[in-house]
Amino acid sequence: MTWALASIALGVLLVAAVSRLLTGTPVTPPMVFVLFGILVGPRVLDGLDPAASGGTVRTLAEATLTVVLFSDASRIKFSHLRREYSVPVRLLGIGLPLTIALGALLAAAIFGELSPAEALVLAVVLAPTDAALGQAVVTDPRLPSRISQGLNVESGLNDGICVPLLYIALAAADVHAKATTSHHAIKIVAEQIGYGLLAGVIAGALVTVIVQHAGPRRLITGAWLQVIPVAGAALAYGVASALDGSGFIAAFVAGALFGGFAGQEADEASRLGVEVGDMLDGVTFIVFGAVLLGPALGHLTLEAVGYALLSLTVIRFVPVAIAMIGSRARPPTLAFLGWFGPRGLASIVFAIIVVDEYHLPHANTITLVIYITVGLSVLLHGLTAAPSARAYARWYEGEAPAMESVPSPVHRPRGAHVS
Repeated sequence: MTWALASIALGVLLVAAVSRLLTGTPVTPPMVFVLFGILVGPRVLDGLDPAASGGTVRTLAEATLTVVLFSDASRIKFSHLRREYSVPVRLLGIGLPLTIALGALLAAAIFGELSPAEALVLAVVLAPTDAALGQAVVTDPRLPSRISQGLNVESGLNDGICVPLLYIALAAADVHAKATTSHHAIKIVAEQIGYGLLAGVIAGALVTVIVQHAGPRRLITGAWLQVIPVAGAALAYGVASALDGSGFIAAFVAGALFGGFAGQEADEASRLGVEVGDMLDGVTFIVFGAVLLGPALGHLTLEAVGYALLSLTVIRFVPVAIAMIGSRARPPTLAFLGWFGPRGLASIVFAIIVVDEYHLPHANTITLVIYITVGLSVLLHGLTAAPSARAYARWYEGEAPAMESVPSPVHRPRGAHVS
């Protein structure tokens, strides 16, 4: 671990130095971060040692997801969603459950050793999408905003939605493996969700009151205003953890309350939180490449690679196509929505939770598949984001079909400044 901090800092500096050059190209910052991580990891330069950095990896990943969950939730304007809700509601309300169901069925079929509960855990972990891996898809102004922002809103909400589902699936897997009793599992799930919600409400209400009441009275300087959402995310996570609740549920709920009630003040205060989340995201991908993906490459199996490819294609395309039935979306739109469901930060953090907190009999198989899927997603979605966005934009400009032309409000996507 002597060179770990220096290696990570160097990776961030290198990407920052060429960030403008990367914009609009098939090479994305997450791709560079992961590749750099593999290079400095044990398989090449051995600058990061997996055995020595386990606790650090989890702390970093959880801090990143906490800030991102708060930030994403705070920037989703539910008043806007009431006016244009069709695409994200379809993707989240129909597509997400179908994705989990199909993912679990195929996992059980491909990996015969997995119990039904373990197959469900794998499916839930790989269900959340990460728009930061394909920024061109949600930032190209030529794309129909209804589609690009539908994908952005889906990405902002589905990781928060999947958190309680993950705890339920993990509890079921533990019961099936006889690692705990059903009564104890239900108690843990209830505490995780219940205390998480409570902590989120407390932190979200406090942050909102501070910004809404102290801000107009000019009690807060501009610099400190930017600190408040980051501190609010930390408060939500800290209170939930102290109560044995889920810090991720708390951060998501707190962010949603802050964004929903603070309004314009929340937008003005969120800049630092977005920037911090982006930087931590990059650091997490470096560590992911070095500590998780790099070692996993030495244990590849045909089943793991096959499921990873299915997760990025069939398990995403079929639910999206079913969810969009009746929307009048054309085939190019269905293909565009189906392909751009990248797997990223949330799946990484969920995988670490599976390893650290639970004792599933086949945790190694589950995490191997997760790491390979995320790695392939970073590569494939990164390479295709800009070219596919340009191709879809050309089709849209030529066709101008009614469904895709409905306007929707613009939300700033996470990571937009470095893609």
